[in-house]
Amino acid sequence: MDNSSSSPSQQPPEQEPERLPQAKPSFDKPSPAARPYADPVAPSAPSGPDDLRASDADRERVAEALRDAYAEGRLNADEHAERLEAAYAAKTMGELVPLTKDLPAVGTPMPTPAPAQPQPEPFVGTTTDHAIAVFGGAQRKGRFRARGLMKAIAVFGGVEIDLSDAVIEGPELVINAWTVFGGIDIAVPATASVRGGGVAIFGGFDVQEEEGQTPGGPVVTIRGGAVFGGVSARHKKPKLVDRLKKQLG
Repeated sequence: MDNSSSSPSQQPPEQEPERLPQAKPSFDKPSPAARPYADPVAPSAPSGPDDLRASDADRERVAEALRDAYAEGRLNADEHAERLEAAYAAKTMGELVPLTKDLPAVGTPMPTPAPAQPQPEPFVGTTTDHAIAVFGGAQRKGRFRARGLMKAIAVFGGVEIDLSDAVIEGPELVINAWTVFGGIDIAVPATASVRGGGVAIFGGFDVQEEEGQTPGGPVVTIRGGAVFGGVSARHKKPKLVDRLKKQLG
């Protein structure tokens, strides 16, 4: 008897499937999806009150304080002109503070919103100062307050008005100048603008219109007439000594 026919058939053992090597994850560079997005850069805020932008009202408050200090004799003409020019050119509050920190009874400008300033109305006030010469001469010079309107009259005489050391209050100073057989000479500081004109009969009315050196400075307007006489107004040139001192610092 054949044993091979009666014994169960033997099958070869099953083989395990071959495993492929897996790629190792790389930790050198994060995937784009894992990269956090950068936060947008926030605008930088002013580091302090000195970095805030100055308004026109802030500059005008400092200019008014400088005019008061000049009228009281705390500043000379050159210091007043230099500080006033720096005040109108200031961009930030920090540039305004040094201009008044050495002046007593002058508050430091605060970085607070200033109320809207009303537009100035045309001047309709009364005469606050005058210079009259009849068969003689009259002078108005030195340190004084010039406000609103001035009157100059010369009849067979001469009038001299020198505003170099005067404190011009307000945006405009109007000078009514009339002469008959006389002359009127008006000297305007370089910080103010010169405007005006008048009538001349057998005489001359010479107003040399010029812009002031200080932005936003006052305006001096000359009006009137001359009969057999003359009226002249122009910027006063600084003395040679003053020009040398300014150039040498």
